[in-house]
Amino acid sequence: MPILDAEPDLAPLDLFETGDDGRRWVVAHTRPRQEKAVARELFAAGVPFYLPCDRRRVKVRAKIVTSRPPLFAGYVFARVTETDRVHYSPRVASVLPVHDQPRLWDDLRRVRKVLDLGEPVTVERTLEPGTVVTMRTGPLTGMTGTVVKAVGGFKFVVRVDFIRQGLSVVVDGAALGVAAGPDAPLTDSQNPNPNM
Repeated sequence: MPILDAEPDLAPLDLFETGDDGRRWVVAHTRPRQEKAVARELFAAGVPFYLPCDRRRVKVRAKIVTSRPPLFAGYVFARVTETDRVHYSPRVASVLPVHDQPRLWDDLRRVRKVLDLGEPVTVERTLEPGTVVTMRTGPLTGMTGTVVKAVGGFKFVVRVDFIRQGLSVVVDGAALGVAAGPDAPLTDSQNPNPNM
């Protein structure tokens, strides 16, 4: 099987920098392993979309290549008008309406910001309770998320509540401040998750 060139995971490229364009977010719940095909269809139709993808280096025929698998299996996020034909693709099992538009917008913007770091991320298929924190330093300064203790530090979790999943990146406790409490950073001796 040939290695395909990288495809856009976001269209237009300034999707998260533009204001209200009269479109509404929907979530295309795809048939198995059809996320990229749905994204190609949306791109060809000029429908704005976001398909968060991971970056993995893999060896293929003695050559190192970068693989870009979708992070959230079965989901493509699109901004549609009433005339867009996402509903009619045979690759889409269902189109889920989003009632809290600003929340999904904010969640996806934070996912994009974390992915832009280029750091290894982990998909969180179940969202554990954790302490709500704000990043005090570094490239994610000002971003709010939850944190749970992990091997080697803390996992800063960015949630996409609509699909009940998220992604996490390991961060230094010195960069975190408890959002609802004092501005002191967390230390390794603190346990941000009371269930651990």
